[in-house]
Amino acid sequence: MPRLPVFAALLLLSATGTAHAEPQDLVAAAREQIGVTLHYDPAYVKLAYPRGDVPIERGVCTDVVVRAFRRVGYDLQELVHRDMKEAWSAYPHPAQWKLKRPDTNIDHRRVPNLATFFSRHGVALGVSKDAKDYAAGDIVTWRVPPGLPHIGLVADVRTAAGVPLIIHNIGSGTRMEDRLFSYTITGHYRFPHPRAR
Repeated sequence: MPRLPVFAALLLLSATGTAHAEPQDLVAAAREQIGVTLHYDPAYVKLAYPRGDVPIERGVCTDVVVRAFRRVGYDLQELVHRDMKEAWSAYPHPAQWKLKRPDTNIDHRRVPNLATFFSRHGVALGVSKDAKDYAAGDIVTWRVPPGLPHIGLVADVRTAAGVPLIIHNIGSGTRMEDRLFSYTITGHYRFPHPRAR
């Protein structure tokens, strides 16, 4: 069977109803991980493909996002892999990764790759210090000390000051915390693109 380009695959998922990423569904899928994913574990692991995952009780920040989208019908492991095969030069390739081609075991588990994918196939929104600009289900990336990339999902709960909580794993398993403005925000995305919903 011929492989569809990534954009065509996204449209097909949307048109057939096999993917349904309404913001409330995405947030619910991320919240399901709280109390289940208890450990931060960045180990490189050989994964099944497609739909491969590390054991649910462990993972990294990207796994929160990947699992939430998978629950609503978007397998970011497969989508990122396909897109990297089609547009290798559009993705970052830091020397420490030592990559010569896409790797289905790790590519979707790297923040810079997810940021690239979301900017190519979703909507890249402006980075802002205004809490009202961040909606439930949005994806946010940060640079956390000592300069590491991080990613999380905007929750459907806000503080008394109106700042949305973030669902992420920054070292102690999946949690929902007041962290939106705790670090330098490097990206703000919505996926899928609204016209694909």
